[in-house]
Amino acid sequence: MLRILVLGSAAGGGYPQWNSNSESCNKARRGEAQARTQSSLAVTADGERWFLLNASPDLRQQINDHPDLHPRHGIRHSPIVGVILTNADVDHVVGLLTLRESQPLAVYGSERVLSALARNNIFDVLNPESVERRPLCPEKPFEPRTRDGTPVGLRVEAFDVPGKVALYLEDPAAGKGFGTKPGDTIGLKVSHVRSGRSFFYIPGCAAMPDNLAKRLREAELVFFDGTLFRNDEMIACGEGTKTGERMGHMSMSGPSGVMAAFAGLNVKRRVFIHINNTNPVLLDDSPERREVERAGWEVAWDGMTIEL
Repeated sequence: MLRILVLGSAAGGGYPQWNSNSESCNKARRGEAQARTQSSLAVTADGERWFLLNASPDLRQQINDHPDLHPRHGIRHSPIVGVILTNADVDHVVGLLTLRESQPLAVYGSERVLSALARNNIFDVLNPESVERRPLCPEKPFEPRTRDGTPVGLRVEAFDVPGKVALYLEDPAAGKGFGTKPGDTIGLKVSHVRSGRSFFYIPGCAAMPDNLAKRLREAELVFFDGTLFRNDEMIACGEGTKTGERMGHMSMSGPSGVMAAFAGLNVKRRVFIHINNTNPVLLDDSPERREVERAGWEVAWDGMTIEL
């Protein structure tokens, strides 16, 4: 059985965001809306060994909140045996620093992402004698293994998706794409080796080209980028100056949005994840929440568990 645990469902900054005085964030502070930590999944094939899909800045809290990830054996232990990174964004890599206590781990990422970690020596606190960094190659399925080489019953296929280089790596001199190259943003297909059942995890995506639509068609389960409801959402509510397009994210709504792109793909279960604090779907009673649910979408929440 493939077991998927949503550790965090919000975009960078979480919900409520620390410096947002919006009514939505204040509702979350008052307990009138469900608070969310920054996005990450945990997945296991055997209930004993878990891989993280991204490592958010909220990882310590997320581990403490979920007993499945607590130490079980001896004085030093963790069921977390590895991490697979989909990009080098702050909200997906900073949690690696939480895992610095010489615990054996395997960290997988594209060459672009691993090189970003290598250029920032703060990540050297992950003792290389305990934490091995393993490059993954798009379109080449592999079976992730523990630090000592033991397979964990999962098969993973990484693939490039349209996106943008992490904000702190942007090069304004490079033009419109800010230096974005293949490998900066990937999606993952994660399968159970024995049963073959699988899901997709794509927390960042800027467009739906034909090859991606073909890949997702008839999928059993897809977690997909739900950062903004509208492209100009942050500008309209006065909480930012960038559109979703500028940040490398599709919007949920609109003729070129996620819901429209998925309309003919016959994906059996569709879940929005990586949801920005400005997105009105975070409010259970909002018209936008009703709209996505009518379109057959779910909105991820922290602690959401799915078994395949």
